[in-house]
Amino acid sequence: MASLEELRSVRLEKLNILKEFGMNPYPANVVRDFTLLEVTNDFKKLEAEGKSISIVGRIMSIRGQGAIVFVSLFDGSAKFQAVFKKDEIEEKLFKLFADAVDIGDFIEVTGTLFVTKAEQNSLLVKSWTMLTKALLPLPDKWHGLQDVEESYRKRYLDILMDEEVRNRFITRAKIVSYIRKYLDNKNFLEVETPMLQNQAGGAMAKVFDTHHNDYDLDMVLRISIELEHKILTVGGYPRIYEIGKNFRNEGSDPTHIQEFTMLEWYAAYESLESNMAWTEEMLRGIAKDVIGSDTFTVYDKEGNSTEVDFSKDWPRVKFGDLIKENAGLDMATATIDEIKSKCVELGMDKGEMEKTGRGNLLDFIFKKSSRVKIINPTYVLDYPGDLKPLAQQNEDGTAKVAQLIIAGAELTNQYAELVNPIVQRELLEAQSKAKDGGDEEAMEVDERFLTAMEHGMPPMTGFGLGIDRLVAIMTNQKNLRDVIFFPIMRPKE
Repeated sequence: MASLEELRSVRLEKLNILKEFGMNPYPANVVRDFTLLEVTNDFKKLEAEGKSISIVGRIMSIRGQGAIVFVSLFDGSAKFQAVFKKDEIEEKLFKLFADAVDIGDFIEVTGTLFVTKAEQNSLLVKSWTMLTKALLPLPDKWHGLQDVEESYRKRYLDILMDEEVRNRFITRAKIVSYIRKYLDNKNFLEVETPMLQNQAGGAMAKVFDTHHNDYDLDMVLRISIELEHKILTVGGYPRIYEIGKNFRNEGSDPTHIQEFTMLEWYAAYESLESNMAWTEEMLRGIAKDVIGSDTFTVYDKEGNSTEVDFSKDWPRVKFGDLIKENAGLDMATATIDEIKSKCVELGMDKGEMEKTGRGNLLDFIFKKSSRVKIINPTYVLDYPGDLKPLAQQNEDGTAKVAQLIIAGAELTNQYAELVNPIVQRELLEAQSKAKDGGDEEAMEVDERFLTAMEHGMPPMTGFGLGIDRLVAIMTNQKNLRDVIFFPIMRPKE
């Protein structure tokens, strides 16, 4: 089998053949009367008119030899057949096609529409010209890219050769479009906030560090959109949302990636109850109107599958009740030693345990003992208050929050947002102490945020959802990288 370099050399020779003929292999101008989808949909009408038309596309296959050649073109909208007959086209153009054209090239063809003996709608080519000469071949059309990592590195070929992959990303776009329309119809304002920040906040996560050379200033990539949104509500915007990138410098597996797309919204003068009702309405709507199904196959990081049904009731259960039931631990009365003992029992590294705060220890217990058992959409309420320092706090030490759990994984985070600057400072200072004690995911005090809050922040509810995870669920994918155009990969050696 010829190597890629050998195949490239042959195509470079064909490039020279085109140039010697006087045909520019990369022209600036294109003549196209219709997309291939338009030709397909309006074929009978256009054929009846009998006019000469020009269409363009990438050559996906070439069949036949001698006096007749059948070519499949694809322009991104549809595929359509062009037929080259020796007695219908100038002999020199027919010969040039045979000598210089390969699968993968882009061409422009001009001719009339007709139906072949095999009843295939086609264009009878009268003339053609090269639009782009491809120097490397496409993958085999029957096998595509067999190497998973290669499909991520060369996503463009994966999309081109696999219709299911191409349609998956169209579905992603439709999901995002639905979300925008849903929120726009509820009078939310779409905003943009900075990804490059002086200080990370709004979540508990490890950051990506960078440096601003002009200001000689250490900076980070954001881990959350939350703080900037809440600051904007001080300025008088009652409902805002953003769909944007977050970055967390943590581990990778099929259900976690370091660069991911989040949807966050904040609504002043609304309750957590309203938030949960909107969430259910929006997600059920996406399932019905975009996907056309209420049931999905969801995979964990080991590749195990679970069937999930969005059509059933979405129950609400409390965090503390779940760990009492599944781990035998009473969150309200347990000592820190009892909590640590349970963490060790459930597999936490002792060294890691000693530098982890109480809230994150309880969260570990919840994830290991309880969250994995939740299959269909379920709201888990009232997480430990020190785990959710940006939410309103209940008198029992928990926070007014709800997480939507599906197939053992968190899909949304929803808060009755804390707007009391005095309590907020106390909670962030406690987080800062935990960070100084070695908890890398704990938050820091953000004076800019606290100052804005002291100017007066309206009561509100907030929401966060991972777009990549939602798309993976609704397209039945095992790996988040399968719903991202260009996932981060290690460089090839």
